[in-house]
Amino acid sequence: MKVKKYLAPSMNEAMKRIRGELGSDAVILSSKAVYNGGFLGLFKKRSIEVIAAIDPVSQPIQTVMKQKSKKLPSKPKMANHTPDINEGNKESADLLKEIEGLKDMIKSMQIYSPDREYPGKLQKFHDYLMEQEVDISLRSQIMDELLEKWFVFKQQSTDEEIQVWLEEAMYGILEKVENGKPGLQKKYINIVGPTGVGKTTTLAKVAAETMLKHDKKVAFITTDTYRIAAIDQLKTYAKILNVPIEVAYNLEDFKKATERFSHYDYVFIDTAGRNFRNPQYVKDLNEIIHFTDEMETYLVLSLTSKQKDMEDIYRQFATIPIKQVIFTKADETSTFGAIFNFIHTHKLGAAYITDGQNVPDDIEIATSSQLLKMAFEAKKYERSS
Repeated sequence: MKVKKYLAPSMNEAMKRIRGELGSDAVILSSKAVYNGGFLGLFKKRSIEVIAAIDPVSQPIQTVMKQKSKKLPSKPKMANHTPDINEGNKESADLLKEIEGLKDMIKSMQIYSPDREYPGKLQKFHDYLMEQEVDISLRSQIMDELLEKWFVFKQQSTDEEIQVWLEEAMYGILEKVENGKPGLQKKYINIVGPTGVGKTTTLAKVAAETMLKHDKKVAFITTDTYRIAAIDQLKTYAKILNVPIEVAYNLEDFKKATERFSHYDYVFIDTAGRNFRNPQYVKDLNEIIHFTDEMETYLVLSLTSKQKDMEDIYRQFATIPIKQVIFTKADETSTFGAIFNFIHTHKLGAAYITDGQNVPDDIEIATSSQLLKMAFEAKKYERSS
């Protein structure tokens, strides 16, 4: 058996090198995290040390037995000695047993790639990520972390322990951006997004929360003059909340409205829901709304949308400074991989997540913990049933 030690920055990189040098029939004998370099014990670099071996089973058994027999010292000839035929049989049996043991080890410790099955209990967690529609690249990254721990802990971990590893890996993805801290640090709060994602209702929820929980004085401006129903809807919310509202048909109207509400704490701006594939939509926004340093803009995305549509929507609004995303219609889907895919790809955090039509309820601040809880709610239910 050819044994070789590898030192790589990650388990994924180590496995690539092992596959390249030893082939896909290699086995991992051990792996561990090591720390090198640094200065005065600080700033050490973390690497993964992996010991791998190539499978000798690929050779015919007869060849292996022949090669092994050549290494055995020849017995001195003795007078009147009758060879014991059982000695050869015992040697062959021991060799076969050794080979079978190697086969079992290879089967349980084979190197895995994203498009192959994962060992033991890891497979069902990979399948869950697929069910949640986590992108293959992100799924591979997460599974590499799980594989690393799986080998370190000698493949003896329980489902509960692997679940914790998975949650830690996905929480790490969310924590790379700022989630759940909308802050409302600017005076003007602008909501943009395509038609049908629930912008107007979401705007009313955020405004109501600002009034009731933070005791702030708020007002509405709507630029959605394309749909009379949209204006009526926001006017209804304004009446319920007892706040003023202005309709802006152009940039001049918008400036007059902001002047009227200059003494308010926050001014919430509703925009038209148009076909997001039409560049004219964003151009119209720039002609009506004066995007200044005093404005925070939030992009509203529905979790019932296709992943590709979400990507197209984001690119369409890329010319507008987007602070964070608001995910809506969480109650209308059972898959939440899109949240992790979007945050991981665009490094843009989430401000709120909504799960119903009730105002001012059915909205939560999208902290990393809340997003993770929502994604694993179905999984935990399965485990408890």
